[in-house]
Amino acid sequence: MVEIFENIMNSYSNASITTATIMSVLLMVAVLAIYEFFVYRFVSHRSFYNKSFNITIAILPFFISTIILCLQSNIVITLGTIGALAIIRFRTSIKDPVDMLYLLWSVFIGIICGCQLFEVGVLTSVLVTIVFLILEHVNFGRKPYVLILHSDKDVEKDLTEMFKAKKISHKFKSRNYTSKGFDYAIELAYKNIQELNEELSKNERISKYSIIEYDADDIV
Repeated sequence: MVEIFENIMNSYSNASITTATIMSVLLMVAVLAIYEFFVYRFVSHRSFYNKSFNITIAILPFFISTIILCLQSNIVITLGTIGALAIIRFRTSIKDPVDMLYLLWSVFIGIICGCQLFEVGVLTSVLVTIVFLILEHVNFGRKPYVLILHSDKDVEKDLTEMFKAKKISHKFKSRNYTSKGFDYAIELAYKNIQELNEELSKNERISKYSIIEYDADDIV
């Protein structure tokens, strides 16, 4: 047991953590963090750019990388850090699943750079960007839309028949009946939105309508 304990203690006696090592780690973290910052700024599919979140994912790797360096130096610091991190709880909810990807990316950059595996960090970040761009611009199947319309008379039956004839997947989300007419909010999926627009314009009962494209919780 004594020999095992001594081996563990010796493995944490990392004399290579010099000022030059720290600066090289932080420099590489800065490069990859700025790279992720611009990827989120120009590639993110969210309708409204969240600058605060972008700053967060760019700064987070600096703290994580230095924590990893400290964990390599002393077993007491390692155990203390693990205990401190165990009591941290984040209460802010993440609405977009892609935002979780960026948070994981920031953690990855910090850990990889803290372990001085710079080549792994660079190659992985570039490859992730390429795959993300490919998947972001490839559309599978029909696009989701929300149709909001107002009519003088009840046109729900007419709309249902039109959707079935065009094989449009749809679901009535809300119906509002007033003395001035009828309001509908319909969730649907269709490839040719121009064709749908032409069909709606032919119905004289519909006085006005809006077709809104949406992606998950984002309205485009």
